[in-house]
Amino acid sequence: MTVPVLRNPAARHLFLARHGLQGRPSGAGKGADLKGVINHLGFVQLDSVNTFARAHDLILWSRRQQYRPRALQHLLHRDRQMFEHWTHDAAIIPIESFAHWRLRFARDEARLASRWQDQRRDDFHSKIDAVLRRISDHGACTSGQVGEGESRGSGGWWDWHPSKTALEYLWRSGQISVLRRDGFTKVYDLTERVIPAEHLNCRHHPDETIDWCCSGALDRLGFATSGELAAFWDHVSPGEAKVWCATALAEGRVIEIDVESVDGKLRRSFAWPDVMESLPSAPVPRVRVLSPFDPALRDRKRAERLFGFFYRIEIFVPAPQRKYGYYVFPVIEGDRIIGRIDMKREGSVLAVRAFWPEPGVRMGAGRIAALRKELDRAAVFGGCDDTAFAEDWMRTN
Repeated sequence: MTVPVLRNPAARHLFLARHGLQGRPSGAGKGADLKGVINHLGFVQLDSVNTFARAHDLILWSRRQQYRPRALQHLLHRDRQMFEHWTHDAAIIPIESFAHWRLRFARDEARLASRWQDQRRDDFHSKIDAVLRRISDHGACTSGQVGEGESRGSGGWWDWHPSKTALEYLWRSGQISVLRRDGFTKVYDLTERVIPAEHLNCRHHPDETIDWCCSGALDRLGFATSGELAAFWDHVSPGEAKVWCATALAEGRVIEIDVESVDGKLRRSFAWPDVMESLPSAPVPRVRVLSPFDPALRDRKRAERLFGFFYRIEIFVPAPQRKYGYYVFPVIEGDRIIGRIDMKREGSVLAVRAFWPEPGVRMGAGRIAALRKELDRAAVFGGCDDTAFAEDWMRTN
């Protein structure tokens, strides 16, 4: 049987549509509208770096430019429409997914019990009951409020004091949950006091969760290998995803297609049977600044295959060795990544240091004007009164 070929332009259109980057970034950006955006994405990654805006806020603003951070805090902490836990990294997740996280809780509880025993200093196991009792009897707390008298380390995860490790272990295993954040500091409470009862009391068989994970990942990626399905939520193992794909293929629930990379190479992937019949149109030709952790770019290798865009964050690269900058933002126009920009909030000013176009991208007057307009919008979002450009901000390829 002939395997359908999804050409690169159509693959990019499908992928961007599944990631909420096809239409204009209009919409209320709060309440039910914002919840719909996060449901569509599956989750939003959290990150503490705040040179301009935190990753989760920029991800949402790129899709809803009326969005402001307070709207997410309302969904998360006031309305309990979201909860915070782990995918491939810390993330904000729709509350309807909570019951499927129980598989993650169980697996993390077993995995981290032995791993952290070897990796972390002192004996965190001996502190688990005391930390749990502290929260049960006295209410929500932060990591700074447990482990009185214990030696504080450098702050790195490898040097947490034992009670902090116990606290994080209890969170990762689902026994406590994030009640809120004060600044960016997590405040924990017992899970039964945080998660609404209808979600707290719901249970799924592991096979149901594996099916939910793989189906949900395919919905949001549009096409994927079994390994990419496993990596999406980082819940199921590569082996479990491989079995799911083989079973779904045999049952006719999915098909195999060849997805064309930007260099013309074909990559065998799985997709829903109607994928070739319901391809979206090209995205609107809007210039957008994206977070380095945007879900459309999180898989760096896939971004290279689909868009020809090579990106490596340089936070941990010594300054003299950086090619671009400490925290550089990708810029997309329609279905094409046109460059990356080094910008930072300095007081009330958005300071634009440099923009590097991608190879083959011509920065004519119209494209520069569109980029400037987007930066002015970004400045408003970031709480800046003005945008300042370095004299040599427009670089060459």
